[in-house]
Amino acid sequence: MEELTGVLVEEVTLDEAARICRVEVDWLACRIQEGFFPGVDMDIFPAKSLLRARRMIEIERNFDASVELAALVADLLEEIDQLKGRR
Repeated sequence: MEELTGVLVEEVTLDEAARICRVEVDWLACRIQEGFFPGVDMDIFPAKSLLRARRMIEIERNFDASVELAALVADLLEEIDQLKGRR
């Protein structure tokens, strides 16, 4: 079995986040500017926001959803995750 190694990071650059999420930087930058990633600026992208980005991408692509709908669903999924964690 091959050993996997890695480093845990708390933040990545916008370019790195786009590469990780397999989207164009413009896709991510547009959504940050529109406020769909609260507390995120154009310089640093928190690693914890990568899950939100991936969820939004998937919702937009799979369901041909608007940005607003994808963000709303991502909000709801985050809330569910938080509630499950409190059990």
